[in-house]
Amino acid sequence: MNKKINASGRVIRAFGNLLHVQFEGSIRQGEVAHVKVGDAQLLSEVIEIAGNEAKIQVFEDTRGVKLNTEVYFANHLLEAELGPGLLTSIFDGLQNPLEEVARVSGVYLSRGVYLRPLNREKKWDFTPTAKIGDMLSRGDAVGFVPEGRLQHLIMVPFSFFGKVRITHVAKGGAYSIDEVVATGEDEKGRAVSITMVQRWPVKNPLSEGRKVKPSRMMGTGMRILDTQFPVLKGGTFCSPGPFGAGKTVMQHHLSKYSAVDIVVIVACGERAGEVVEVLRTFPKLTDPHTDEPLMKRTVMICNTSSMPVAAREASVYMGATIAEYYRQMGVDVLLLADSTSRWAQAMREMSGRLEEIPGEEAFPAYLASRISSFYERAGVVQFKRGAVGSLTIGGSVSPAGGNFEEPVTQASLSIVGAFHGLSRARSDARRYPAIDPLISWTKYLSEVGSELNAKYPHWADRVRKSAQILAKGDEIGKRMEVVGEEGVALEDMILYLKSELYEFCYLQQNAFDKEDTYCPLERQIEMFRLIQTIFDASFAFDAHDEARSFFLDLQNEIKNINFLPFHSERYHQAIRATEHKIESKLKGAMLVS
Repeated sequence: MNKKINASGRVIRAFGNLLHVQFEGSIRQGEVAHVKVGDAQLLSEVIEIAGNEAKIQVFEDTRGVKLNTEVYFANHLLEAELGPGLLTSIFDGLQNPLEEVARVSGVYLSRGVYLRPLNREKKWDFTPTAKIGDMLSRGDAVGFVPEGRLQHLIMVPFSFFGKVRITHVAKGGAYSIDEVVATGEDEKGRAVSITMVQRWPVKNPLSEGRKVKPSRMMGTGMRILDTQFPVLKGGTFCSPGPFGAGKTVMQHHLSKYSAVDIVVIVACGERAGEVVEVLRTFPKLTDPHTDEPLMKRTVMICNTSSMPVAAREASVYMGATIAEYYRQMGVDVLLLADSTSRWAQAMREMSGRLEEIPGEEAFPAYLASRISSFYERAGVVQFKRGAVGSLTIGGSVSPAGGNFEEPVTQASLSIVGAFHGLSRARSDARRYPAIDPLISWTKYLSEVGSELNAKYPHWADRVRKSAQILAKGDEIGKRMEVVGEEGVALEDMILYLKSELYEFCYLQQNAFDKEDTYCPLERQIEMFRLIQTIFDASFAFDAHDEARSFFLDLQNEIKNINFLPFHSERYHQAIRATEHKIESKLKGAMLVS
């Protein structure tokens, strides 16, 4: 428990949202402070202490702050409130429930309005699992409540260290989150009360258990990701790309179709229009894995570009803490941050006001460390009860001008396990998703190959071979731009056409087609097997034009297969017809009338 500290101060200098406060009492770095402006108390955080002077960053507009404005310190760090009711919720970066705030202050959010994140009136059906006399520690469950399809565990608070002996457990029934559902005694004989809600500092990783190496693939229904650049549950990835290349659309696809139990979306500095689109569409969408509304497995943290810049940092950590909390229940969680560049820009702005020595492009020198500490919160955790939970973190990056050499992209690349680089040239050429297979990579291919070997032997080797064909095809294509088709050997021309077919028919998808927008892994394996048949084939053509004509027809046929319902009669007929067409052009093939 925190020792009660009464500390207050007054503003002596102001630089935008950075205030210098002379204080009396004891405070600590990261502590929450309230700046009194009229009737409002603006939330802020202590970021530096020197003697009796503290520097605090205010998460709101500082209009009206004057010399000697009063500041009160709250005696706790910036915290997340954790408990039943987080799913389906929409919060800002400070965990204000935006729908409730809108009811109180109207459509235009007023500063200084802070509401409790979780509903205090709602009753939850509690089922006890702990028994009197049990010795429990932080993270151990005393019971659970249903939250959608999830059994939301009611756990011994993570702020409690040591052992607690349970002395009372509430009977099964309906309780609000503030009602005590279990009591106990700690090792010193002090009473411990357990409710359904607990708090945790957002900048401290929340993890109780043993971290293990990720090994399970996170299916997304996007062929270029699942096949060429897969991600493991508990892994990390980043998706940099210039404006208009499809980063946000790609993150929306991942949030809709990824094979996880919980999705936490952090809109960190995103344009308000894009966030509004998500808020309008998600309640109407159906989760393809459960056939329930998608919002039932989603938590949204909205901190748009029109909201105070300082709150962007808080929003990223808030999302990570909520995601870690659900991971502790033994489920798979995906955290999507869009975009980490705007989070880094907020850090750069504050670093400049602190007059710190700037690093590259004026970003703070500790930029790489902050980005690394964020991605390191991902991982797979195994618990004493035998359950396993995972947290996968994916961040989009918005490099200025699409320059992947800039500091945020480079810092992300040094820590993530997969890199999905988006290309403006590919999006302009209408190749969607616009992930460039020539610059993208993944460290997880061998693990995915081990998982899929039973369904397709030597999967990883086949994928690597496909990447080599794409690279060689690109090189031949550039040569053909200079010397023309007739200027390259027929064998090279065929290799180029194979790479184009793989790109056009497999790596690209049509998000507006109900069949092609989501491609399950079973279907991917079947289509990939067909593509490999083409890669391995030795075709007999007499001229370049004949080869081009054949592959164009083949492209159209395979592309149309993607739009047919999986395992339908038309689908199987199209597969057989395509296989027959391939066989008819093999070297030494005997045509049967």
